[in-house]
Amino acid sequence: MPGSLDCLCAGIIVADSVCQPIASLPPPGSLARTERVEFTIGGCAANVAVDMARLGLRVGVSGRVGNDVFGREVRDRLVAASVECSGLILSQTAPTSSTFVLNVRGEDRRFIHCVGANAEYDGLQVTADQIRQARVLYVGGFGLLEALSPEHVVRMFRLAREANVVTILDVVLPERGDQLLSWIREVLPWTDYFFPNNDESTQLLDGEQNPEKQTLRFREYGAQTVVITCGSRGAVLASPTHRLKSGVYPVEPVDATGTGDAFVSGFVLGLLSKSSPEKCLELGTAMGASCVRCMGATTGVFDAGELEQFVADHSMNVSSW
Repeated sequence: MPGSLDCLCAGIIVADSVCQPIASLPPPGSLARTERVEFTIGGCAANVAVDMARLGLRVGVSGRVGNDVFGREVRDRLVAASVECSGLILSQTAPTSSTFVLNVRGEDRRFIHCVGANAEYDGLQVTADQIRQARVLYVGGFGLLEALSPEHVVRMFRLAREANVVTILDVVLPERGDQLLSWIREVLPWTDYFFPNNDESTQLLDGEQNPEKQTLRFREYGAQTVVITCGSRGAVLASPTHRLKSGVYPVEPVDATGTGDAFVSGFVLGLLSKSSPEKCLELGTAMGASCVRCMGATTGVFDAGELEQFVADHSMNVSSW
C-alpha cells in the first residue's frame, strides 16, 4: 500500500492534567495533596499518534484545538513528537478540549472533561487524498462527539476501503450511551479492526460481560477483527481466522491513562510489519504495560528498540479459545 503516512489518526485531541495517586477522595470543602500534577497530551487521536511516532512510524493527526494556551501547547508537543500536524485545525470559537484525570490509589481513574473544540470536529476535514496517502486510518473517540456521526465515519472508511487502507475504530462512551450501539452498528461493516475495552463492551451489549462473547457479537455486526482489552486480565481477539486470548506483562501501575491507546499503537506496529496476530497482541500488550508506569497518556511509552527488547526479555501467554 503506497502512502506518505503509516497512519492518519482522526478524532479527539485533549489537554490532560493528571494527578499522581492520592490516598482517598477528600470530603466536600476539604483538600487532598498530591505529589504532582502534570500537563500531558490526551485524547485517542493524539495519544495514538504520539505513541506511533515514538515507535518510528510516520503518522499524522486530524482534529481541532482551541486558539488558546492549551491548544498551542498541544500542537507544540505533537510537532516535537514528530507528528504531522497539517490536519490540526485551530478553533476561534471554542477552547481546547481538556480533562482532569483524578487518580486514587487502588481505584480506577476518574475523569472531569470539557469537550471544547472537539465538538466542532466532524471528520469532513479528512479528504480522500489524505486517506489515500496513509496505510492505516484510525478514528478515535467515536461516540463522544455528535458531529462525528456514523455517516461521516462511514464516508471516511468507505474511501479508505476503496484505497485499500486499513480502517480502525475506537470508541469513547458518552454519559448517555443509549444511541451508541446503533451508531457503531452503522460503522462496523466498514471497520477492519475494532478496539473497545471490556467495560465499554459490557455497556454497549446490555450487560454482557464475557469478552469472548462480546467479540463474537461485534463480529456479527460486521467488524472484521475485534480486539477487546480487559485490563489486568489481558485481551481477547476474534477475526475470520483466529480466536486468541492474551495475558499481561507484570509492571507496577502508576497511571492507567492512555493504556488502550498505547495498546493500539503496538498492535498496529505489528500489523504494518505483517506480524502474526499473536505477535500483534504481544506488542500491543507490551506498549500498554509501558504506558501505565508513568503519569500521563504518552509519557512513559516504549520506543521501538525498548519495545523489542522488552518483548524479548519477558514472556506472555497467548492461547486459542
